[in-house]
Amino acid sequence: MKISVIGCGYLGAVHAACMADFGHEVIALDIDAVKVERLGRGIPPFHEPGFEDVLKRALASGRLRFTTDPSAIGEAALHFIAVGTPQRGGSYAADLSQVDTTVAFLLDHARSDGGPVVVVGKSTVPVGTAQSIADRLTEGGLDAVVVWNPEFLREGYAVADTTRPDRVVYGLPEDEERGEIGRAALDEVYRPIIDAGTPRLLVNYPTAELVKVAANSFLATKISFINSMAELCDATGADVTRLAEAIGHDDRIGPKFLQAGIGFGGGCLPKDIRAFMARAGELGVDQSLTFLREVDSINMRRRDHAVELAAQMCGGRLVGLKVAVLGLTFKPDSDDVRDSPALDIAGRLWGRGANVVATDPAGADAVRRVRPDLQIVDTADEALEGADLVMLLTAWRDYVAIDPSHAKSLVAVPRILDGRNALDPKAWSQAGWDYRGMGRTASSW
Repeated sequence: MKISVIGCGYLGAVHAACMADFGHEVIALDIDAVKVERLGRGIPPFHEPGFEDVLKRALASGRLRFTTDPSAIGEAALHFIAVGTPQRGGSYAADLSQVDTTVAFLLDHARSDGGPVVVVGKSTVPVGTAQSIADRLTEGGLDAVVVWNPEFLREGYAVADTTRPDRVVYGLPEDEERGEIGRAALDEVYRPIIDAGTPRLLVNYPTAELVKVAANSFLATKISFINSMAELCDATGADVTRLAEAIGHDDRIGPKFLQAGIGFGGGCLPKDIRAFMARAGELGVDQSLTFLREVDSINMRRRDHAVELAAQMCGGRLVGLKVAVLGLTFKPDSDDVRDSPALDIAGRLWGRGANVVATDPAGADAVRRVRPDLQIVDTADEALEGADLVMLLTAWRDYVAIDPSHAKSLVAVPRILDGRNALDPKAWSQAGWDYRGMGRTASSW
């Protein structure tokens, strides 16, 4: 099929390349000329394992091209909306300005001469947006069938999540005939996925729009739950990692997302749960999501707690001490520092007078742009040299694999705060380190 992908950020660029790899002819549109030029040369604008190979393969096939010209989408019969919906400034609500721009592009350039075009939404939007887009396209004179097809990408696994998802969801219009048009078109786009037996759920617009935010809210709640348990473990001498293991054996609960630490961040979970709360308020059912305020509060409190633990380990004062921060992105295998708890904690340490020296294998350049006041070095050894305290804040494999004896030979004082509970406390303690985890005390291991 000849399709367009509007928006070439993380979601759109990966989706466009993977769809071209499936055999479709893809026109990928973005207003950022620099990003488009780099993608057109096979240079990813973000760190994502496996994406560069797919991108170059798709470009070499001739089936993928990137453009800033909105008129190019007129060649396509199906259009994916993959633009960002960030948190609106001064509000919890989602900023839909990029969605609005996309609708304008479609009205100006999409063609429905030979029957309805299919418009497929992938962006995470407030419930009610799909119907609003469908109404606006109709009012603007475009014969379009809107389908809402939420994405479930995990940074670090985006290619696999696009090509081998655990489910696909189609939010279809109420009109059965038009819904069948949308279903058939999307089935054709996703033929390799459908043929592989991936579960496909056919639902209405509101259900499809709620799936992503409901899933993210549940995961955020699970993370904040285990982090609240970590606070209790700190107060009682229990070990949160063994607690998580014990409750995770209950198949009603499961072990995933029960890793206590400094909390969640990134460009999705925080803004999605806040936008969900804001939309519930607009619908007059804000009481149904009040628990998410506590989820958000617990998550932010972990950052304060990490800084306080750091101060405790250093005798109550951080002023003038060198603190080595290992990891700045919100998770490993990503260069995303949006709402990163690691970067936030590094900034708070700096604000408390610490001499922060930080490193990250993928996010260093982004941090240099957004926090030029922080000292960023290229290697872990540079950060560790002469440090009075080490803080592991992003569990990159290279940092987890650091030899504690080698690290001890570099630091001034062997103290480490494991903000992700990713290290072996016995190995570090036996190597002469004062080890502290999140919800893990020496008596518990």
